[in-house]
This record gives sequence, C-alpha cells and structure tokens, in this order.
Amino acid sequence: MARKTDETSKIGRADGTSLPASSDGVAALDRAIAILNAFTPQDRSLSLAEIAARTGLYKSTILRLVGSLIRGHLLERLPDGLYRIGSGAFRLGAIYQRSVAAADILLPVMRDLAEESGESVAFYAPAGDLRTCLYRIESKHPIRYHVREGDVLPLHLGSGGRVLAAFSGEPGEPYESIRRSYHYVSLGDRDPDTAGLSAPVFGPSATLVGAITLAGPRTRVDGAFIGQMKRPLLVAAARATRAFGGEPSGLERIASQL
Repeated sequence: MARKTDETSKIGRADGTSLPASSDGVAALDRAIAILNAFTPQDRSLSLAEIAARTGLYKSTILRLVGSLIRGHLLERLPDGLYRIGSGAFRLGAIYQRSVAAADILLPVMRDLAEESGESVAFYAPAGDLRTCLYRIESKHPIRYHVREGDVLPLHLGSGGRVLAAFSGEPGEPYESIRRSYHYVSLGDRDPDTAGLSAPVFGPSATLVGAITLAGPRTRVDGAFIGQMKRPLLVAAARATRAFGGEPSGLERIASQL
C-alpha cells in the first residue's frame, strides 16, 4: 500500500514518482496537480480510495483540495461519490490545442532525431488513400532520400504509409503487427534503393495525428542503423504525442524494451 505523505514530505504522483513538497500554497498546488494526474485516459471516474492509493496522499488532504478543484471545474463529484475530470480541464485542453501550432511541436523533435541519426526525417499526415509530407528535415549527406514538403505519396507503401494505414484501422498483416509494435521498417517497399522506419504520433483520445519517418539510402539505413535508431524514433514519437495531448505509454513501453 502506498505510504501516505504529510505536509512536508514528498508528493506522490500517479506514475510512481514523487515531487518534493514546498510550503504553503505551492505545496497545496503540487498536491492538487498530483490528484489530477492520478486520472488516466482509461478512467471514467475514481473513488477517493483510488486517488489516495495512486497519489500516496491522506484522504483528508485530498478532500480539502478536491473542494477547490470542483469549484474550479477541474473535477466533478458524481452522485455515487466517485470523482471525474471536470469540464474546466476540457476548456484548458482546447485552449492549448488552439495556441500550439503543429510545427512548434514537431520541428524541434524532428531536428533532434535528424541530428542523432544523421538521416532525413519527415512527418506524414493521412489524406484518404494517400499521405502528405507536412514537414521535413533534410539529411546533411549529399546522397539522400528526396521527398519535399507537400509531396503526396501512397498510403500503403513505405514505412510512413504503412504506419498510417495500421492506425487508421487497416485489417490484416502487416498492420496487426504494426499496431502491436508501434513502428514499421520498410526496405525498398516504395523505392528499391531506400529504407525507412516510422512510428505514429497521437493526439487526445488516441486520435492519429501522423507518422514520423526516418529514411535514407539502403547503403546507410541498414540493419545495424535500424537496430540503433528504433528506440530514438519511438522516444521522439512519444515526445510529440505527449506534446499534442496524447497518451504516449504504448510508444514508451516498446521503446523501453529495445
């Protein structure tokens, strides 16, 4: 059972880590954030006991803070005594989505991945039976995989297209495997001289935003390169997913296994 915290010890969080408590109002704010973080996308509601178990806070402390969260519409108390995230959180999420442009999220992630890998990085969004390259960071190599921003490519060819098709609900293989592994490696699938690996990026409620693709000539993007870059690719996709307000746990789980 989780150890309960007092007013001056550490603040429990839903992910098993803890935050050092400050004093007075800052400590109360840290505890309120811990209560909100106790909820996951799978939870429609939580009981007081469940919140206490996930945060490590005393029930009396939770009850004091819950009142403020309810008044701020960040929590709601249901007739059966359970608690759920309130409409104020939805409003804040909508404000966040309007205030952050996709490029602000994706380009720093893509630049870091391109720097680490030395190869080109692209981001594709689904467009019916096709996919569109929205953003691209070029490799510094003189011989590289050439796709330009705005180019339209097939959905069912190439690692990016396969990933988009998989998380758009395409049945059968290789799509079932892609949904389990959260990535796909393509060796000459669309172009015989090109190889690539891709991972999905999600928004709220597991909405598919697009796919990050790392690609280059097969002379460089070989088995050793792919083995080395699978984890950084998944970490990059998880980072973008979190920034878009999505749930990155699936991507993080696979990355941790590599």
